[in-house]
Amino acid sequence: MIQEKKRYDTKDLILKINQHYNQSELPLAYWDRFLDALCGTREYQKEAIKNSVIYLASNEYANIEDLVSKNYYQNYQLRERYPDVADYHRKIQLPLKLSATIDLATGTGKSYVMYGIAQILLGLGLVKRVLVLCPSTTIEKELHKKFLALVADPILKETIPESAIIRNPSIVDGSVTVKEGDICIENVHAVYERTGSSIEDSFGFKRGYDALVLNDETHHIYNKISGNTSEARGLKVWKKFLLDDGYNFKYMLGFTGTAYIGNDYFNDVIYRYSLRQAFDEKFVKKINYVSEDDSINEDQRFQKIYQNHAKNKLTYKALKPITILVTNNITNAKRLETRLVEFLKLEEGLEEQEIRDKLVMTVTSDKAHKHNAIRLEEVDEQDSTVEWIVSVSMLTEGWDVKNVFQIVPMEERAFNSKLLISQVLGRGLRVPQEYIGNAQVTIFNHSSWGSKIKGLVDEVLELEMRLESSNIVEGDRAEHHFTLYNIDYNKTERAVENNNKEKEFNYKDYINLESSVDQISQETTYTNLDNEYRGVEYKIKNRMTPIKEIVDKIYHEFQTREWEGVTLNLQEGQYTKNSLPPKEEITKLIRRSMDKVGLEGDELNEKNKRNIFSSFNTLLRRKNKSLELVRTAQRPYAISTKERIKETLSVGNLRHNSTVMYSNNYKDEVKDVDVLNFLQDVIDDESLPRTAIKEANSYDFKTPVDIVFLNATPERKFAEKLIRNENAKVLDAWLKSTNQSFYTIEYSLSSKSGNHTKQSRFNPDFFIKTSDDKMEYITVVEIKDDQDYSDLNKAKFKWATIHFQELNNQLKEAKVKQRYNFHFLSPENYDDFFEYLRNGKLTEGLFTSNLDKELNTNA
Repeated sequence: MIQEKKRYDTKDLILKINQHYNQSELPLAYWDRFLDALCGTREYQKEAIKNSVIYLASNEYANIEDLVSKNYYQNYQLRERYPDVADYHRKIQLPLKLSATIDLATGTGKSYVMYGIAQILLGLGLVKRVLVLCPSTTIEKELHKKFLALVADPILKETIPESAIIRNPSIVDGSVTVKEGDICIENVHAVYERTGSSIEDSFGFKRGYDALVLNDETHHIYNKISGNTSEARGLKVWKKFLLDDGYNFKYMLGFTGTAYIGNDYFNDVIYRYSLRQAFDEKFVKKINYVSEDDSINEDQRFQKIYQNHAKNKLTYKALKPITILVTNNITNAKRLETRLVEFLKLEEGLEEQEIRDKLVMTVTSDKAHKHNAIRLEEVDEQDSTVEWIVSVSMLTEGWDVKNVFQIVPMEERAFNSKLLISQVLGRGLRVPQEYIGNAQVTIFNHSSWGSKIKGLVDEVLELEMRLESSNIVEGDRAEHHFTLYNIDYNKTERAVENNNKEKEFNYKDYINLESSVDQISQETTYTNLDNEYRGVEYKIKNRMTPIKEIVDKIYHEFQTREWEGVTLNLQEGQYTKNSLPPKEEITKLIRRSMDKVGLEGDELNEKNKRNIFSSFNTLLRRKNKSLELVRTAQRPYAISTKERIKETLSVGNLRHNSTVMYSNNYKDEVKDVDVLNFLQDVIDDESLPRTAIKEANSYDFKTPVDIVFLNATPERKFAEKLIRNENAKVLDAWLKSTNQSFYTIEYSLSSKSGNHTKQSRFNPDFFIKTSDDKMEYITVVEIKDDQDYSDLNKAKFKWATIHFQELNNQLKEAKVKQRYNFHFLSPENYDDFFEYLRNGKLTEGLFTSNLDKELNTNA
């Protein structure tokens, strides 16, 4: 089947620079000491500088089209993307120039690379002046500060070769004439703002021929800019300025960590150091983003974001952690600021103005926020009180603060392309010196975007070449697919008949309220770059409503709704439509109800408020029934093992106690060529632990997936027994389930205080199918370490047991010939388990593991 969209590996789109050049004409080796001093151990910076200098100064290339043509016929990926080289040439952004892009992940020292290229090309005499352009004054100030420090560095000065033509460049801006030996750093708005700028005088009338132009955040040149602000106008004329014949620029390099036009990768990149590489080598923070979240409103999301922020303040005590909330435009930023301030008033107990003055800062190009540009430069200082920043994503570029530990994209439109994802991720990647190798940033995106953005995130983070486990659709092992049944549960309000035959509602005493509803527990699942899932539990406070407000609403309903023929019996008297009860009596009823369960104060939480409204609504509906919340099992539904989603695993996991299991026929069974090649690399990698790979005899490998991932030693040992011939021959098939989404079971877990209950789900590890002449049997196994008797496992055991009892009863009633048994199992009982499997006692329900016994006893 032809793929609907051709996918390219980004690394294969990089234009290669010929390393075999005339070293007599370009003595780059003389600059090795300078590069060592400038870059230290960051070898990628040295490679980026050398590639750029060779491209511009070796005389191997006439222009970017020449470079493209020489790569085009050597790279089939480029020919796939552009069937005709002329079509490729037409799509070059800065044609007929020695132009190119350097793609360096945000936080990896782009400014060092820019300075290194500038100094070497000035020293070689290829250019006499350097113009560094950037999209904002924030970036301009940061670059100016960094370049001044580098120029003044005595160690760097000492390493510059004696033969260098320009050894001590001056750092200037566009307010003065740019002379020979100057590096001018200017924001791009000086290009069209003639007043006070020397750009035209310095480079006009074709005087740009001896200059090098370095464009920072070059994606602004290639992407369309909306709006008519001065910033937008400046960005729109950037490309026009570079190509203007009146300046005659020849040497141009762009720098970005987001080399995308929408979702398409740039076509002029000559060097790339990716986010994935930076992560693996620990030059940037670890990244976690939301894959599952049960928040039902913004208040609950804000509470989780706030708790993350509070945890960061405890974890990174040496700094003052910052949370950034990202919107896609200025209007949404202003609205978000208002909502955030209202939320922080509840949490911090401060007045609105104090929160706005101290804790929250909004950064946009709007004039109302102009004064915050200066404050933005100081938020990482200890005496700054700012903890929360509301921002439009692009306006935080060039901001090098290292204490951002949480980023919240508020709209899908701020996180729905590779460019935007790269920008959002990039804001929090820089690692503080105090926490090198041990820092992470949380991206609290809306979980409902997960399925839409996961592929984009994976590509940005370069997860394409991971091992991937897929279902087998043809061949002998495809016959091992089987059908399972599961049940979903609805939690609904059910009307229960009232035994009182008269239409009289007696509220002389109280309404049933709950004392343990001050907060609920919710779990949010995060995914990191290695596709590992981690659940985080949050305590979510219920928002409170004043009793007076509740009474006013009930009284209003009495006045406006029909309830003839019904008598309301309160402690002080009986009332009908023609004689409304006074508010005082309704208040007394609520107070009595609160006293009954020990509630104090003048407010009630949402659940108790609903209980009160439900009681009176029942009266007003004139139904002789009451309501209760019940968990109702639905009809069983079939789920085929063919519906199991694909699963991925990184090599990093294989080095840390994970295993990939495959059959001796893997070359025929793994259909994805990239996955097959990667699996072969894994098999051939002698540096991996001995337990990382396991080959099975295809006749005994009775599972309907091409390769199986096993996440720890107990799982590996269990699977190894499944593929032993004496066990394999007595079972029909088995499946190692995925960690998410395939077959889930609900369970409830009470908190240690008993004040709230957590509702969650888990996915059992293994499904084993056996059968006889009358019935199919599915043995469901959850693998644990020996003596793992945690409260969590007790809850899982209890609810899974109830689940499969209900499922068996419904299947029996429906005359479906399939039955289930469930076990918690650890290595201490593996031999017993498989002995019972071989002698048929397993399906008779006679097996009980030690974990089963202990979890059942203590449940």
